[in-house]
Amino acid sequence: MELCVALDLPTKQENLDLIHKIKDYDVWLKVGLRTYIRDGEDFLLAIKKINPDFKIFLDLKLYDIPNTMADAAESIMGLGVDMFNIHASAGKRAMKEVMERISSYENRPIVLAVTALTSFSEEEFCEVYEKSIATKADQFAKDAYDSGLDGVVCSAYESESIKNITSKEFMTLTPGIRPFGEDAGDQQRVADVEFALNAQVDFIVVGRPIYRAQNPATVVEKILKKL
Repeated sequence: MELCVALDLPTKQENLDLIHKIKDYDVWLKVGLRTYIRDGEDFLLAIKKINPDFKIFLDLKLYDIPNTMADAAESIMGLGVDMFNIHASAGKRAMKEVMERISSYENRPIVLAVTALTSFSEEEFCEVYEKSIATKADQFAKDAYDSGLDGVVCSAYESESIKNITSKEFMTLTPGIRPFGEDAGDQQRVADVEFALNAQVDFIVVGRPIYRAQNPATVVEKILKKL
């Protein structure tokens, strides 16, 4: 299992300050929608200047018509990121088109499909998708697996089931991780590190418990020791 630190702070400088504090650790860095819209490709380059060995997860959750998603995925190829994601609910045709478009690129990034956002409660999810989270997450994961993706974004509660219906090598990345039982905030389906380990999760994303800590490096070190 690998640790991915979410760079969700209000300003570019705050994110850069955080990166400097954890630059000596073997972790992934997640660049989300707000950060990328605000700071763009320059921010990705700034990360690599601090530590060229950092791996970057570009968390934009592409969701559009198939051709537009494939165009966007192809544009991502020029950014030098190591992982990005799309929405499984865009459908199998869109997922397949994305993978076909980038298949010729050497050392292409890992591509994940978002199943059910971890902010959804069971009731909220059913209102939108008319099925339970567990049922639909399995279905979305199977669609992503059949479409040639590398894995999915899900909560730790769906990870083991998804591995069982796809492959042990099919990756799961789980947001909403509260490493030592911290407050859930705006997340619904949160889990700690031990639960994620038992659920065979490949990547855990941790944000607030790290960047709100008085000493983020200490928290990162504690998490890595637990992994």
